[in-house]
Amino acid sequence: MALLRRWDAQQHVVAALGADGGLDHDWGAEIGRRAGWGEWLIGETDDGRPIAVVQVIDPAREESHYWGNGVDANLRAIDIWIGEERDLGRGYGTAIMRLVLARCFADEAVAAVLVDPLVANVRSHRFYERLGFRRIERRRFGDDDCYVYRLDRP
Repeated sequence: MALLRRWDAQQHVVAALGADGGLDHDWGAEIGRRAGWGEWLIGETDDGRPIAVVQVIDPAREESHYWGNGVDANLRAIDIWIGEERDLGRGYGTAIMRLVLARCFADEAVAAVLVDPLVANVRSHRFYERLGFRRIERRRFGDDDCYVYRLDRP
């Protein structure tokens, strides 16, 4: 929990997360929760050092309806962030995303995966586009101006 809280406070994480200025999660409650519509994963280096956190949700079942009402039932949505700035640009995010995407698409019912980076986060746009995501719309999520990207089943 202490590591996740420290990552929440990192400037590059705060900048990537939008108007709320960071996640401000109650990590104990989030990690221990068994909602059935999502999961939290920790990405590690080969030697077991934690470097990233990933959330995967079913946006049609997620209770806050962040993605709106009437979302297709055959989607997943992913949030990923690298905890320490020194670990950015080293290929960790790409490796972790490939593993998470494979995990999502292992479910035959999943047709596509969504992500919603801030419009201002140009680095993340290039990252998702390199992974094959295509921009499908510009959308406001609360106070955050985001692009929605989609990756259809390979």
